[in-house]
Amino acid sequence: MPFHGSQTSTGVVGTTMNGVMYLSLPILSTALESGRYTRWRRTVAICGICLSSAAYLLSSWSTEVWHLIALQGVLAALGGAMLFSPQTLFLDEWFQSGNRATAYGVQLSSKNVVGTACPFLMYALLQSLGFRGALRVWSGIVLASGIFAILLIPKSSRLEPRRSRKIPWSFLKHRTFWIYTFVNIVFSAGYGLPQTYLSNYASGILHLSNVLSSLMIVLFNLPGILSGVGFGLLSDRMHISASSNTLISALGSGLCALFLWGLKSHQVPGLLISFAVGYGLFAGGYSSTWGGWIKELEKEAADLNEAINTGMVYGLFNGARGIGYVVGGFVGVELLKAGAVQPGHKWAYGTNYGALILFTGLSAVLGGSTFVGKACGGRRRRM
Repeated sequence: MPFHGSQTSTGVVGTTMNGVMYLSLPILSTALESGRYTRWRRTVAICGICLSSAAYLLSSWSTEVWHLIALQGVLAALGGAMLFSPQTLFLDEWFQSGNRATAYGVQLSSKNVVGTACPFLMYALLQSLGFRGALRVWSGIVLASGIFAILLIPKSSRLEPRRSRKIPWSFLKHRTFWIYTFVNIVFSAGYGLPQTYLSNYASGILHLSNVLSSLMIVLFNLPGILSGVGFGLLSDRMHISASSNTLISALGSGLCALFLWGLKSHQVPGLLISFAVGYGLFAGGYSSTWGGWIKELEKEAADLNEAINTGMVYGLFNGARGIGYVVGGFVGVELLKAGAVQPGHKWAYGTNYGALILFTGLSAVLGGSTFVGKACGGRRRRM
């Protein structure tokens, strides 16, 4: 490594990046939703791209792990949030009449496209240019692709503004909102762990080559391109309830982690491949179920004759995911220190990743437990 510091702490960089980006979204979404700042959305997006690009460029001179955490984990993430927030607000306005969950799914599947291509791209850059050169090239890619994407956004929405200057907060009194927020945090705490540690597991436990280890991340992200759209279609076209859609995604993810990753994946590479594909398929569509959550909250607000700002609610759900990412990042380091959860090496739970595997599976299963809160009478708000 071209920098100094705890090697296990480098895993915190990615989870911190996710956490900071998602935690920033509620603030940015709320500010850019008001009529006063709506016209600044495009400017904020451009500034965000420039900030992210500069952060990656400066990190190429890093010598300590904390440099990476500050530059990539915080500044680059903040820039990403400044780009992502205006896009989701435009999307929310363009698809108010329907297909919102599918639109969110298409948007979110783009991260899986990047996650599929980037491992090979970064491996090639690292091999040919080294750590510092790769970051400088990546900085240029971020700047060029980001500016190009912003230019594709229409100059203005075709829709008339539908939100008043006064922000409606009545949805905070709905138990449904808090149920979805809680399961979102729990699921997200485990979701970032396979992305962070799967390559290390493949190389350290199964002794696979660097190329094959990187391939695990590709296999993890590839199915999410389809499931991101698929779970949106389940909500918009098949009219599956939000709770059922969430349960399918979460339970499928949990079972893949507990049985495919947790049993013999330390001895059978095929099981680890199956886990990467299966977990990526089910977990990759979890965010697409949020469209159904918002639709349910809209119905509750309409039944009670209340206003609701769906763009801001979506930003708050992203904030909840950020909390989960931050918690998961630091918990993951401690789980690796805890190591095995069973004696011997009969199952993967007996490896140094045992506690981390168990946490990933259980957090996923709990992430689908919305029906528990609903069974306790959580549809309407408490008066």
